[in-house]
Amino acid sequence: MSAPDTNIEKQTRRHSPALLGIGTVVVAILAFILLAPLAPDDDATPPPVAATETN
Repeated sequence: MSAPDTNIEKQTRRHSPALLGIGTVVVAILAFILLAPLAPDDDATPPPVAATETN
């Protein structure tokens, strides 16, 4: 059963901060998923060349 007297405008005002927070988290997660493969790898630099001893 639903409540007999519901004020949709009042509920919209009260829930808007929570919905805005949820939307922000969803956008951040999607951005991470889409942009993570484009990030450079840490192993992109070649290893240093070993110095050889000369006499």
